Amino acid sequence: MDSDEQIASALIRLLHRGAPADEFAQHLAHAEALAASRPGKAGLVETVRMAMAVRNRLDLLQQREHGMLAVMESAQDLSGRLDLANLLAAIVSRTRNLLGADMAWLSTLDDARGWFQSLASEGGLTQATTAMGIRSDSGAASVVMATRMPFTTTDYLHDTRFPHEPRFDDIFRAEGISALVGVPLMWEEEVIGLLFAADRYPRTHTAQTLSILSTLATHAAVAIKNARAFDQARAAVQAAEAAGTELERHARQVQEAADGHDQLMALLARGASLATLCESVAQLMGGSVLVLDEAAQVIARGTPPGYDGRGPETYTPHGDHSSAIAGALRRSCELGRSMVAFEADGESCRVSAVIGGGDVLGSVLLFRRGELDEMSVRTFERAASMVSVVLLSRERMEATRSRDLSTLLRGLTSPRQDDLGLLCERAAPFGVDLSQPSSLMLVDTGETQAGHAARRLRAANLLQHAIFDDLDGVLVILCATTRAGDVRRVLGERAREAFGAEYRGIVSRPLPTPAEIPGVYVMLRRALPVLRRIGVQGQVVGQNEMALYSTLFETHDQASLAGFLDATIGVLTGYDRKRGTELAATLLHYFDCNQNAKLAAQRLGIHVNTVRQRLATIEDLIGHWGHATRALEIHVALRLWSLGTTDAAAKSD
Repeated sequence: MDSDEQIASALIRLLHRGAPADEFAQHLAHAEALAASRPGKAGLVETVRMAMAVRNRLDLLQQREHGMLAVMESAQDLSGRLDLANLLAAIVSRTRNLLGADMAWLSTLDDARGWFQSLASEGGLTQATTAMGIRSDSGAASVVMATRMPFTTTDYLHDTRFPHEPRFDDIFRAEGISALVGVPLMWEEEVIGLLFAADRYPRTHTAQTLSILSTLATHAAVAIKNARAFDQARAAVQAAEAAGTELERHARQVQEAADGHDQLMALLARGASLATLCESVAQLMGGSVLVLDEAAQVIARGTPPGYDGRGPETYTPHGDHSSAIAGALRRSCELGRSMVAFEADGESCRVSAVIGGGDVLGSVLLFRRGELDEMSVRTFERAASMVSVVLLSRERMEATRSRDLSTLLRGLTSPRQDDLGLLCERAAPFGVDLSQPSSLMLVDTGETQAGHAARRLRAANLLQHAIFDDLDGVLVILCATTRAGDVRRVLGERAREAFGAEYRGIVSRPLPTPAEIPGVYVMLRRALPVLRRIGVQGQVVGQNEMALYSTLFETHDQASLAGFLDATIGVLTGYDRKRGTELAATLLHYFDCNQNAKLAAQRLGIHVNTVRQRLATIEDLIGHWGHATRALEIHVALRLWSLGTTDAAAKSD
């Protein structure tokens, strides 16, 4: 029986001469067959297994070494050969030898025809293999094109993962091909060719062989691209005169672009206004320039002398081309480049997004006749970046001003006002003298955010000598009472442009001292939602006009509301409940029809005499309502009663 030392020595000799796996397996079987009582059997078996593991690792390292040598040889050929045909033939030969394959070939893609044509092959038995070709949407080529990944199959002719090409299958049958492995030749994420290896028996390839095959394919792609680049360079040499002229023209464009950039940078460094910057960009680009804010409103424009385009004059935020401009702006934000929005009457509109701090601040529109070269497009885009610097600076100033205004307004409207003398001093620079009577105005801006509305009003300088800002979602304006009428007029005239016509507001009575502002602010804040409920839109009403409605709607006390209804029309509604009549509904229609009995009868679908009879009964019950205040109270009560009965009917349904 061999000793442990003898068995270990034999294993070392096997490793030294690179013995096949069968011999190691025999030693393992011999060790496992030893008697269980033999001392050290388990360790001996483990030693044999470790030797087998070492042998496998050595085998794997040798395979990797062969693969790396093949890759290095291919790289040397790539740097030392200019003959594309011989270089591709060498890559195909190394592929076949490295994989031990029966066949190997390389084909390139003709984009125009959608066809892969073989350029080099080795190992074929028939003449047809020397010029194999297949459509890019057929066979294994279609899978590689779609996935851009290596492809393997152990039985190509019966593989159903792709559409088969009959002529190509006939070649494989003639050659007796079974297994196939292929990798794409990639260049800038595009497939330009394919490298295949085939065997006449079922075979599975490892990840290592696929990796080396992909590397060889990369070398082939570089070789093909180098060859094509060489052909292009040779063609460029033949057209040297034209290239020199183009280079000179390009140099002039670069110099002009640099001069324009220096000019704009100088303006920016001097703190030039947005209007001045727009005029310079317009002259530089030879077209008219509009700068829009985030709401697509024009905030600056520039037009060079003699420009006759009508695009800038006809532009409106919701005009004929607004959707095209909005689409171009979205693409500009996504790609970071300017985009042509539309062309009309020989004039194009190019849009560049103005982005600052990750937010879209607006856009720059260039209206121009004729096309722009790439250098001019880049100049325009750099100009748009400079506009963003100006807008960011304005936004920072606006944010500071808004913060100061917001702090001042909150200090004035807070129940615990700050020192009034200090508040008056802080209000004076904004053109508001709080020693004189002032008026407080609260505006519900509808769908538009109050902060955006305040920015629009400040940007257009519409409310001079007034303090205004967004306070908790409401536009709050404080001005001298003598200017309250002007503020209401400006809101009426410019509301659609500033924040849309769906606004509503309420203005306070004159406030003799700023100490009254907090209490009035609370009252107006509670009364403002009433305007939306009763349908007021597009106007600012006085505090006194809202007194009655505020009394009814400000409270959430259902008992007090029920008491008001009972005191005003309780007799009438009680009469209807007892007798099943419709006196309350008749009187409501009568008021809604401006106290026209005939029109009320038509709406109720009854005779006018019936209406008159009901009105007489109503007057007997609740007394005369001819006085305007009395009629208003009854009408409002009937409206509230109508809403209550509608809600009750809905709940019962």
